[in-house]
Amino acid sequence: MAADCEGSEPGPVAEIAVGEEGERVKPFTPEKAKEIVMSLQQPAVFCNMVFDWPARHWTAEHLSEVLRGKQIRFRMGLRSTDTVPQFETSCSYVDATLEEFLTWNCDQSSTSGPFKDYDHSKFWAYADYKYFVTLFEDKTDVFQEVVWSDFGFPGRNGQESTLWIGSLGAHTPCHLDSYGCNLVFQVQGRKRWHLFPPEDTPFLYPTRIPYEESSVFSKINVVNPDLRRFPQFRKAQRHTVTLSPGQVLFVPRHWWHYVESVDPVTVSINSWIELEEDHLARVEEAIARMLVCALKTAEGPHYPGAWLNPTEVEETSHEVNCCYLNGAVCAFFDHCKKAKEVEMQTVRAHVEREEQSVQEHTEVEQSPHDRSVTVKSGRQEAASLFSPDLVPVTPASEERGGTLEGDSKECFKRKRDREHTAELPCTKRQQTSQGASSVVEQVASGRPVAPSRILVSTDDLLDCLVNPQVTKMVAQLLIQRKSL
Repeated sequence: MAADCEGSEPGPVAEIAVGEEGERVKPFTPEKAKEIVMSLQQPAVFCNMVFDWPARHWTAEHLSEVLRGKQIRFRMGLRSTDTVPQFETSCSYVDATLEEFLTWNCDQSSTSGPFKDYDHSKFWAYADYKYFVTLFEDKTDVFQEVVWSDFGFPGRNGQESTLWIGSLGAHTPCHLDSYGCNLVFQVQGRKRWHLFPPEDTPFLYPTRIPYEESSVFSKINVVNPDLRRFPQFRKAQRHTVTLSPGQVLFVPRHWWHYVESVDPVTVSINSWIELEEDHLARVEEAIARMLVCALKTAEGPHYPGAWLNPTEVEETSHEVNCCYLNGAVCAFFDHCKKAKEVEMQTVRAHVEREEQSVQEHTEVEQSPHDRSVTVKSGRQEAASLFSPDLVPVTPASEERGGTLEGDSKECFKRKRDREHTAELPCTKRQQTSQGASSVVEQVASGRPVAPSRILVSTDDLLDCLVNPQVTKMVAQLLIQRKSL
């Protein structure tokens, strides 16, 4: 019998387990699935875990019936691949129904409707990041059709999920999520995932512009990288997998990912699973948010350009962000206090069990042979974690991060200009320094400063100040000071 994992790139095809009465049996119990999710440090694909989910039948056509007439916002992007990522701030947006999207996607209408200005052969459309709670606000019964409890999270369903519907070529720029790990259920069509481990972060050139809470973007278009501008990307280790319908991808914490639709219509559902580390990460995120908003809003109208992602609709005032930071710090200390109490209770219970065990049994020392058998069996258990039902996403054998060449002449020209500036003699630097005083005079007089006179931009400074490594250190220092 064919498995749900058909079409997966890595590993063999799994046989579906069948019980005594002929019913299909899932390869992992909820407890075992959760153990895998909470301990696994690399991406992996679960197979044969969702064959009985009602959401398995949520094709775009089915959803167009469920959401008949409901307006959804689609992000529109160009199919042509540039070396610059297509961030959401540079995309256009269309409000349309799923029926109108499907009509446009079939190229049946090019002269009318909300997509009339977008040639289907040149653009893709993506209804991404749609929270179930908002999308199905008057149809909450559909929440139960997504059964994350099968992965060991009781009560978790569509209410804690988001929906993604896209056309061929639709994609998300390469980024990492600040919080949690990710479970992604592929419903319709296939999606190609490009993943990079957390230790490759310096090679991905992280940036917080555009700013989106909990998302750290890469400056690189990983499918067409500008290697002259970003030479360190050559060192990044790319992991790739094409996710097919019926499969669930596990993305561990802080793994970078770029996701693209490789079929005419794709539908996927995901849920972010909270982790212990998120409490500190929220403090780090609050620090980044405060710095980004403070510096970018201070630039004023003379510095045009969108820096806040369209999905980021919360207030960005300094007062609000101060409250946000204080709330994150307080929540962190509350969590630590509760965790300490639980730890002490666990220790006391363990000591009591040990004392009782000593009273009831005579301790028998384990022989060296027995210990070696225990160690060996532990290693065998770790090695047997993967199977046809849990396929690891391994590094691309012949690809490193920068295999996909994409250097343009314009990028080379910019780099050459930067190198020329960096090699200016000392006298030129002095002239530049002297020129700074005239910039100060311009600001004092209220006259706008020409952008060309500024060699270090606000974004350049922010790339350093809110680098993930820096915000982590700042958060730790802040917590240390407040805990004294």
